[in-house]
Amino acid sequence: APGAERSGLGAAWLALVIGLVMLPSALGISLGISEAYMWVLVKTLEWATIRIQKGGYPFLSQGIIERDETPMEKEISLLHRADFEFSHIFYFCRKGFEAIVEDEVTQRFSSEELLSWNLLTRTNVNFHYISLRLTVVWVIGVIVRYCFLLPLRFTLAAIGITSMIVGTTAVGQLPNGSVKNYLSEVVHLTCSRILVRALSGTIRYHNKENRPQKGGICVANHTSPIDAIILTNDGCYAMVGQVHGGLMGIIQRATVKACPHVWFERSEIKDRHLVTKRLREHVADKSKLPILIFPEGTCINNTSVMMFKKGSFEIGGTIYPVAIKYDPQFGDAFWNSSKYNIVSYLLRIMTSWAIVCNVWYLPPMVRKEGEDAVQFANRVRSAIAHQGGLTELPWDGGLKRAKVKDTFKEEQQKNYSKMLVRNGSVGSLSAETESD
Repeated sequence: APGAERSGLGAAWLALVIGLVMLPSALGISLGISEAYMWVLVKTLEWATIRIQKGGYPFLSQGIIERDETPMEKEISLLHRADFEFSHIFYFCRKGFEAIVEDEVTQRFSSEELLSWNLLTRTNVNFHYISLRLTVVWVIGVIVRYCFLLPLRFTLAAIGITSMIVGTTAVGQLPNGSVKNYLSEVVHLTCSRILVRALSGTIRYHNKENRPQKGGICVANHTSPIDAIILTNDGCYAMVGQVHGGLMGIIQRATVKACPHVWFERSEIKDRHLVTKRLREHVADKSKLPILIFPEGTCINNTSVMMFKKGSFEIGGTIYPVAIKYDPQFGDAFWNSSKYNIVSYLLRIMTSWAIVCNVWYLPPMVRKEGEDAVQFANRVRSAIAHQGGLTELPWDGGLKRAKVKDTFKEEQQKNYSKMLVRNGSVGSLSAETESD
């Protein structure tokens, strides 16, 4: 009897998941459950914010220090309007202290700060002690997230991944043609929608008329491994990446049978010319899906866009920029790979309230005459940063794990010396030396 009862509960749970999630995903419709859940969640977080403010706990402004945003070149010109004074060096001392305490690069590799508490212990461990009501709501939230949402999301993720493997393997057996391409897109879209529902994802897509077209290259800022799922929820792409082992390797081998993804062996990924050659061959075929590339090369914390690697912009063809911006109030999508492995990260994602983000499709861009790959990459990066409300930084995302290259230091030294010469400080100093 107990075994029959457990099997009956399992069947009921599976039927509930299929009826309320899988079928709507396949049909591309919403039953309004996510909208109702988000409405309740927003109202709850608003109430919690008011309770915290009434408890006399003002929220801290973002950042440790308050910076003067005046450009360095302008400040140096102001300093040198008069004769040199010893106090002038304090400006450079202040800049040095600011960089030591909180530089603008390394803070992009840790989770962004919240302006209000979102009832998650991981964002603040003390707020739920403010009042009994807030403590009760926080406990209820823990129970809901770990005892209901986590099992549901794990079930949906397992179904989505299994369906992706089985579906693409089956479609991959068909001969190449329009039927195979159509079924491949159906499988990818359906499974991606199931996986988005496994994250309680609420995604708003803007300017859909600019969606990437076949034979093009889609480039986007990179915050999380789920960026690809967010984008494939609204269209199909050919992925580019390194061949992996384990579960990821199984998924790669299955999907490449149904869709022309571009996977490289570890030895090949270092051969830039080989990578460029294979990507050019893919783009040259206008019947193939657009390539999806994240040119930053690493995950950045949803506050900025860092340097785009130029390789993606040397291929040729049309670039379709996409800006992705997550709402951290409901869950932190950023993957700090130096702190959390992929399993820990997914557990944090699946025990968050939801994943809410906006996706903007920007007008297609092509390389201008006389423009090199670096200039083109910077222009695309600027467009993405402006649309997503992100800070544009010239630094390489590889600084997450590597030291600053000497060439970067030399470039900053050259810029500084140019400012001094341009503002006449070097000349005036030489004149004073000669007169002495």
